[in-house]
Amino acid sequence: MKRAAWPLGAAVGLGLGGPTVVGQQHYILSENETWEAVGTFDPLSPEGQLTQARRALADGLVKEAQKLAAAWIDRNQHHPLLPEAYLIKGDALKAQAKYYDALFDYEHVARTFPASEAFVTALEREYEIARLYATGTKRKLLGMRLLDAGDEAQELLILIQERLPGSALAERAAIELADFYYRRGRMQLAVNMYTIFLENHPRSRHVSKARWAISIAHLATFKGPEFDATGLHDARRSLEVLMNLEPATAERVGADAMLIRVDEMDARKLLMTAQWYERTGDPIAAELILRRLLERYPRSVAATEALTLAHRLLPQLPATVRATAPNYRSLRGPMPSGPASAGKSDDPAQGRDAPGGGQP
Repeated sequence: MKRAAWPLGAAVGLGLGGPTVVGQQHYILSENETWEAVGTFDPLSPEGQLTQARRALADGLVKEAQKLAAAWIDRNQHHPLLPEAYLIKGDALKAQAKYYDALFDYEHVARTFPASEAFVTALEREYEIARLYATGTKRKLLGMRLLDAGDEAQELLILIQERLPGSALAERAAIELADFYYRRGRMQLAVNMYTIFLENHPRSRHVSKARWAISIAHLATFKGPEFDATGLHDARRSLEVLMNLEPATAERVGADAMLIRVDEMDARKLLMTAQWYERTGDPIAAELILRRLLERYPRSVAATEALTLAHRLLPQLPATVRATAPNYRSLRGPMPSGPASAGKSDDPAQGRDAPGGGQP
């Protein structure tokens, strides 16, 4: 079975008068991985002329290849090799670092000739350019690379996934797009894209990376104790998933330390919420928040401060609420005797199990 065809060059006869072109030799790649000659092309035929453009490109004569391919396209608008000609022209432009111009030729192939052999190659070239743009290469303006090309990178990486779903190229485009969002600090988009990646490519070698990145991105969406804690809770859930599914990876990246950090941040947020209720004259709500904090994070640093606040709140609570409150004395020890002791801790456990400082 013949698997691939490629015109490799011109057969040249060497006579007394010098080289004489007798035809463009055409080869195919056989089943035993050897090239076999199957005939020649007339150098004046469309096939022979396109071979000259391809050969110029292979020899590094990229401007010549661009001109030959462009002229060929103008003369052969309905030829079966038209997708190949656009591909050669795009490759010649890409070799000159004219990435944006090359995209017009690759896109023409992708949109107009989806059934051609050049289709997948055109998408591979688009991926290469998208990756350059996604990692910082700028578009040219007045001959200088001044324009951010992030939007172009994003659009190309999405199109590749839509055009070749489930393919290895789509997998590479998906993880590149997720990484692009992450590098740009667009963390919610990064979470969404990493999640889509895991759904579409569950056997990818990048699965561990995606799971870890989701945890970090979730945590990065948390803006501080004064704001919504959804990011913290989502980070905790994703860390637990990583620790359950890939304990070795979780240990290697320090997921347990990061989980301690998440818990401390959430405990701190609950403490600040309770303090806010105290300042606004709602001791009942403040004490209920403290109960939640101590139940979820009893060994956190914030829990020590919460016990001090609880002792301050108890005299302000109705008897019915105090009756259902935890035994704060047993949790903390002696009640502070006055303002001088407020905020100080006599808890012998203070300082243990401090956050591990795991960095995302």
